[in-house]
Amino acid sequence: MSTEDDEKKEKAEIVLRSDVVVELVRSSAHDSDVLFAARVSTQGEQTLDDAQKDPAEIEKADRGLINYLMRDRHGSPFEHNSMTFYVQAPIFVFREFMRHRIASYNEESGRYREMRPTFYTPAPERNLVQVGKPGAYNFVPGAPELTELVGEEVEAVVTAAYGAYQRMLAAGIAREVARIVLPLNLYSSMYVTMNARALMNFLSLRTKREGTHFPSFPQREIEMVAEKMEEFWKELMPITYAAFDGNGRVSP
Repeated sequence: MSTEDDEKKEKAEIVLRSDVVVELVRSSAHDSDVLFAARVSTQGEQTLDDAQKDPAEIEKADRGLINYLMRDRHGSPFEHNSMTFYVQAPIFVFREFMRHRIASYNEESGRYREMRPTFYTPAPERNLVQVGKPGAYNFVPGAPELTELVGEEVEAVVTAAYGAYQRMLAAGIAREVARIVLPLNLYSSMYVTMNARALMNFLSLRTKREGTHFPSFPQREIEMVAEKMEEFWKELMPITYAAFDGNGRVSP
């Protein structure tokens, strides 16, 4: 087979995607978890009965208590729950993720498995041009030729990088060494486990919403992950979620 045929084969292997995947793997997270944790401060052992109650038995006073805790930032009652998510996204998203040192992570390893040739490229609707200064900027759409340029350059770089990776592996170079040529838009996967308080901290920083007390300017790709996580949590703890959203999306 000629060199030209080899190059075509390498290019054909490349998969370019513009999405992220988030799945809720397991959870123990209910609004009622907040209530018994909060009431132990005044009721002690009496709250053992509350801890066994059906999470559906939430009354108006309970809603008020959750809202009070959120509004006045009494955070620890929101920690007595757990959610584990499976996330599939480009590596540069994970590097931002792991700045949040309030969760547990286990990521796919390029030392122990051959990395798949799947890479992120921005979707056509992804804004490309930054306007403003750091800390107070927005992104706006670029001209169509900019979208075309990004797509062409991404494909060229990842094709060359993955080809180099494959050649080093074929020569017997260890995976942990060969992987150094792979770019940050390579897709990886991880499990992340956190409680509701940690998730609220994450969402307050990694989503942009009108009416928040503290505006945030997240990179769009990590916001895509955050939005999917938020939808799962909204279903698990609707009263807590409503209090978070209604009080300016500030982590307690």
